[in-house]
Formats: sequence, C-alpha cells, structure tokens
Amino acid sequence: MDLFDYQRQKHLKKEAPLAARMRPRTLEEFVGQEHIVGKNTLLYRAIKADKLRSIIFYGPPGTGKTTLAKIIANTTESNFTQINATTAGIKDIKENIEEAKSTIALSGKRTILFVDEIHRFNKTQQDTLLPYVEDGTVILIGATTENPYFEVNKALISRSIIFQLKHLSKEDIKKLLSAAIQDKERGLGNYNMQISEEALDFLSDSANGDARTALNAIELAALTTEADENGVINISISDAEECIQKRALNYDKTGDSHYDTISAFIKSMRGSDPDAALYYLARMLYAGEDPKFIARRIVICASEDVGNADPHALLVAVAAAEAVNFIGLPEGRIILSQAVTYVACAPKSNAAVISISEAMKDVSQIQISGIPNHLKDAHYKGAKEFGHGIDYKYAHDYKGNYVPQQYLPDELAGRIYYNPSDNGVEKKIKESLIKLRGRERNE
Repeated sequence: MDLFDYQRQKHLKKEAPLAARMRPRTLEEFVGQEHIVGKNTLLYRAIKADKLRSIIFYGPPGTGKTTLAKIIANTTESNFTQINATTAGIKDIKENIEEAKSTIALSGKRTILFVDEIHRFNKTQQDTLLPYVEDGTVILIGATTENPYFEVNKALISRSIIFQLKHLSKEDIKKLLSAAIQDKERGLGNYNMQISEEALDFLSDSANGDARTALNAIELAALTTEADENGVINISISDAEECIQKRALNYDKTGDSHYDTISAFIKSMRGSDPDAALYYLARMLYAGEDPKFIARRIVICASEDVGNADPHALLVAVAAAEAVNFIGLPEGRIILSQAVTYVACAPKSNAAVISISEAMKDVSQIQISGIPNHLKDAHYKGAKEFGHGIDYKYAHDYKGNYVPQQYLPDELAGRIYYNPSDNGVEKKIKESLIKLRGRERNE
C-alpha cells in the first residue's frame, strides 16, 4: 500500500457511516447471537483458539455476519483475505487461491477466504472453490442472507458448518445505539446529544432486528437536528420517525395496545370481515409484531371459529405458519394475508370448542366405573379371561361401515357432545350424524 492508498483508507475510515465505524472489533464487543457466540459455544471456542474450519454465516441483513468475519480477521494468525461475490469472478477466485498456495508454501500459514454474499456465486464459481476448500488450501467463511441449503452447492455445504444468525432483539439494538451515542472515538459522543427514551425505544423497535438500519437512523438524526440554545442536540420521537421513515404506532408489545389489537384481529376473522382483519394484520406487522405470534393466532382461529365448517381452514393456517417460519419477513406478510382472508371468509362453527368443553367438564365431574369391556384391548395375554373385547362389533364388517353399539361408558351412555352447525361442510356432517344416531336409537 502506497502513501496515497494509506491516506485514502484513513479518510474513508473517518468518513465511514456510523454502522461501519462502530463495528465490533472483538467478541467481547459483539452484541447478540448468544446462541452461536456466547461463551463456551463452538464458534466462540474456535475463534478464541484460532482453530476454524470452513463455515457459512446465514442470516438477515444487519445481524453481524460480516462483523464476525472481521473479528476473525482481527484475531487469527492466519492470512485473511476477502472478496465480494457480487463483483468477483473466477479470475479473482483463482488469484486468491494462488496467493493462498504461496502463503502456505512460504510461511506455513493458512489462508481464510471470506466470501461475502456467497449466494451470488454461480455453480461454476462455487465449483472453482471446492477442491481448495476440500484440501485445506483455504478455509472458507461465507456470508449469505439466503438459505444456503438452496443457494450454495451441496458439496460446499457438506464441508462447512452452518451458523444461522437471527434478528437482533430490541434490547440488543438499544445497547448498540447507547454505545454509539456515548463513544467519543468512533461514535457520536462528541455531538453533545440527548435522545428521549421514547425515541430510543422506537428506533430500537423499528429497525426490525437490523443494527445497521438503527445506527444509520440515529446518525442521520444527529447530523440533521439543530442544537438548542444550550448547544444540545435533542432527538425526539418525531425526529426518530423522520430518520427511519416510519410512523410511530401506539403499540406496546407487552401493553394494552398489543392485546387490544390482537383481540380486534381475532374478532374480525371470527366476524367474517377480511378487510378489518387485514388492517389489524398490517398494523401488527408495521409495529414489528412477531409474525410467528400472528400465525399462531390464525391457527387457533381456524380451529376455534371455523372448525369443521371448513376443515381446509386449519390446513391453510398451519401451512401458513410453517411457511412464515421458513421464509420470514417481508415476504411472509403475503402468506399471512392469504391465511387471514381465507379464515375470515370461511363458514364458521364453534362446535369443536363447545364439544371439547362439555367433554372435559364430564371428565372432571362424573366418575365412571370403567371403559366398556367390549372396547378394551383383547390382544394381551389373559384379556379374554377378563372378557375384554368380547362382543365387539367391527364396523367394517357391516353395511355402510357402521353398526350401532355403545362406545361411551355406562354412566355417559346417550350423551351428545358434538352438535355440528348448519354451516359449510358441517351441514353435511350434521345430516350424516342425524342418520347414524337415528339408526342407533332404532336398533
């Protein structure tokens, strides 16, 4: 590096965005992702001992993938080099491989090759890396926002450990913002800046787990907000809204607003109003509600309020919950919208709720002498001697695969728990049950 390159790097470092300047330099400074870098975890031990093998960091933007690679670069004794898959080609890969070969031949040092956005490499580019990862010429560190099991060659996957990073928590981001405000060397500590607790909470929550978004927003607030007569830059909730381009909603995830909104959401689906249900869905998503929490409520509503009036509603809701867990946001909002509108528009029945409630009530209040003998297991040794299974009628031996016989205990004989509604599929179920129960009474 010549003098001009040095001065350019020095200038860029000074003028870099706050998110880049505040990038943690050590594991001790790193915030969040305790499941993979907490003390005594595999990755923590490997970094500390400088005993890494090829790894792939997978997770949403702003969660620390590149930061972890930089920390490894700062702590390893190996040669560290990096390329970005959005701009690098096979030529760049081969140049890095040749350099790695020379390094290990001359000094015995390993080379760690960090490939950012590795999912951008096509199959040929990934295949070019493969033999050198396999023989240890390079230790690969890949970073991707896309599921590596779909976007990275199986051969590379099999030779790497996958570490999944998660969205940072609100408290993690709040900790990072507070550190940036106070840091006089790399942060905003020289700005004589004060931020309201409300604004800090809003930025921490609105960043949706992305530290870079939060840090960029607070830097913009510091640079664009005029100081008061005392020279203090006061960041209010309105300043925070402007800087992150998002309106603050009255939605505390642990307070009344949270429970009121989810209540209105469920009641709108139950009341067959898809438009209102969609509005409350959008309101929760905008406020940063956990999509998995929303999906669980849709599943419950599909069974509690739709039930057998449309059995497909539960299938749609469960499939949506699985898909949202798999895909995440922002695309997950489309899946939730599909499930919400289906459940809201489906015919309704709460027969499942009433029937299990009545059955549970009888279980708790009525003592039975036992299960009828003809229903008991007849296969174990000595069962016939006790009369178990005797006189049981196998339904498939009879016309229509049905034969009247007592299934409930004697104390509950004739009890009816399930009363289907006249809505949707349940109307047909009701008609069928009336016939079956009529045959039972007549015979």
